[in-house]
Amino acid sequence: MLLEDLPTEILTNVFTRSPTVPSALALASTCRRLHSIFKSSKKLVILQEAAERQYGPLHDAIQLVTHNASQPAHMVRPVPISETLLRSIVQAGKVAVQWEEIYPFKKWKTDFADRRLLDDEERVVFRRALYRLWLFSRAYHNREHPRLLRASPQAMMERAMLLHNFNTGELAEMLDVHNMLRDTISNNVCPSNGTIRRKFEKRFPGSGHQLLFNIHLNYPLTNGYSNFASSDEYYIYGSPRVAESKYHSKFVPSRTHEPGAEGWGDDVLHYYVVEDMLKLDPAQILHLRNEAPLKDQVESYVRELGEWFDNNGETFCQTMAHVVVQRGGEMEEIREAVLDGMLGVAVGDAE
Repeated sequence: MLLEDLPTEILTNVFTRSPTVPSALALASTCRRLHSIFKSSKKLVILQEAAERQYGPLHDAIQLVTHNASQPAHMVRPVPISETLLRSIVQAGKVAVQWEEIYPFKKWKTDFADRRLLDDEERVVFRRALYRLWLFSRAYHNREHPRLLRASPQAMMERAMLLHNFNTGELAEMLDVHNMLRDTISNNVCPSNGTIRRKFEKRFPGSGHQLLFNIHLNYPLTNGYSNFASSDEYYIYGSPRVAESKYHSKFVPSRTHEPGAEGWGDDVLHYYVVEDMLKLDPAQILHLRNEAPLKDQVESYVRELGEWFDNNGETFCQTMAHVVVQRGGEMEEIREAVLDGMLGVAVGDAE
């Protein structure tokens, strides 16, 4: 018996067990019968079930995509499912799935023997923590929350009300994801001078080039630049394909580019840069990681956000510490437990 000849109830059941949204859409495009079933009143149910499996938990994704300034972030918003809402969920879910693939490399950055993929249950936990952290950033890291108000009792109370929705274990999961975002900013988006030096020496060992840090070399392109770029000297660092890579060019010294200028300082200066950048939400950080390899590109992006962004660090860790103390706990103990793998998204061994 052909699949399309099965009873409608069975075919609908097959649809609702689609593992992903694209698989449900692909199944609907196979024949007219399946397309008509998909287009029936069950369409939203089918897509909702598929989205739950691929991008869930939908409850937390919905709280994220439906948030606006007219309602406090800590209030749970019951929203009917619609195609527009599902599109927003899919957009947020795609960002979460990309971070899922990055997480193991950051979580077990030095513990290579322990590095592994997340299992299905851990992926759900990871996405839940990311959506919640994203909601916190969207609600409290904006121009309505400038630097002068961040430490006020009223602002702290508002932020704490959102985190009070989650138990301490769930807060530890959010901190685990937050650590991943911090590492991404610190090493990929806004690398320190030391990171730039280490990566440069790894790519060009023994080159003898002395990196110049903390010197502004953002000169405009000159006519000589195109001649240099097309010369043999430009390609001594690799093949044309490698030289065209936006990531490779970050470390290639030229007449108009000094790799040392890509550094964001060291120690205290770099710490405050990272604190500022952690106000960006996961989608923004992912965009900068993938599409803005150069320092001036990141600076231009941040400049467009407005003056409120500068010298105004993130507030999640401060607020979480406040909530943990209110519950009689110790923030430092939770922080160490997350780093040791006792709390967080991926807990214990893979066994």
